[in-house]
Amino acid sequence: MPGDLPVADLVGAGGAALHRGAVTVEALLVVIGGPRLRDAGLQFPDPPSLEQSPELALYDALCRAPDVEDPYGRYNSLIRRLVSFERALEQRNTRTRKPTDG
Repeated sequence: MPGDLPVADLVGAGGAALHRGAVTVEALLVVIGGPRLRDAGLQFPDPPSLEQSPELALYDALCRAPDVEDPYGRYNSLIRRLVSFERALEQRNTRTRKPTDG
């Protein structure tokens, strides 16, 4: 896990939760970003079965969290931070990829 990228702490915590089979805010964030994260080379276990889409499950979890005053705002903030991480990871992978001899 590239720890120097933005939001690496959330993605790392989400991956650890998935390894434990836990459904946490961080785990749901990783599930939402799963396709892009996997395309960028990160591997996570499959999530536990969810009764709804991971996006709705994340929003519901934020609505139930006692420390979240604005679930909608927090949801959007988390998604923006996830996208920032995905883009930074993709840029790093593009820079480190060596050109092939055509």
